[in-house]
Amino acid sequence: DEWRQLQRSGELAAARVGLVPTMGALHAGHLRLVEMAREASDVVVASVFVNPKQFNKADDLARYPRTLEEDAAKLAAAGVDLLFAPSAGEMYPEEEGSPQPFVDVSGFDLLPEARHRPGHFRGVATVVTKLLNILQPSTVYFGQKDGLQCVLARRLVAGLNFDTEVVVGDTVREPDGLAMSSRNVHLSQEEREAAPLVYTALLKLTEAHKAGERSPAALRACAAAVIASEPRMALEYVSLAAADDGRELEKLGGAGAVMASIAVQLGETRLIDNVLLP
Repeated sequence: DEWRQLQRSGELAAARVGLVPTMGALHAGHLRLVEMAREASDVVVASVFVNPKQFNKADDLARYPRTLEEDAAKLAAAGVDLLFAPSAGEMYPEEEGSPQPFVDVSGFDLLPEARHRPGHFRGVATVVTKLLNILQPSTVYFGQKDGLQCVLARRLVAGLNFDTEVVVGDTVREPDGLAMSSRNVHLSQEEREAAPLVYTALLKLTEAHKAGERSPAALRACAAAVIASEPRMALEYVSLAAADDGRELEKLGGAGAVMASIAVQLGETRLIDNVLLP
């Protein structure tokens, strides 16, 4: 309501608003996006909302870290002007048995990541659409670490005619290469020591690609071999997809960037990462 009043009052009419959507449990990757928004915006808004619609497992939703008070302090220190932290009831005021709207992006449920997380991208598309509609930012910032989410956001903005620019920040990594993620707090000490192999697998794939390998099967096998060297890891998939729309590629060498993605289960924690092939 406060935000709507500001919009109606005209105080934001000429302001460039930057939005950083998050699910909280903030780390340096989130704060880098805030920094990017601060550099390019008159007003910076951050959202903290653990979106139940994008979780396909109830235990995963229950385990997701929630640190709102700490997050609010970090965001204030980083220069965020407004924190939008709605409850699930505010975002989804559902009445039992009544029809509920959702947003679906055709084709996404056929992608490797979606096959392991049924309904995930419908949930992401719905909450992103709601956030863009509620906050109406000039620019919205996402991290490349969630590569398909970035693709989805661009498709939503273009397909639903939002007057919003999508900006993607580089993946922020720990010194040993592990992509920063809110879920990393669930790793045991031994699992944390093994986790950088996920990025190592992508680097091996990248090296093979630079050396001239263009067979998707061979490139996937290169990454898979790295993961197979760690018995505590279970590989879900290695993907080679068009970076603009997420479609899995049967051959390489055409125009357009390629996104190499990987998903691994390590103990109770699921790790994902990706790189853009040169």
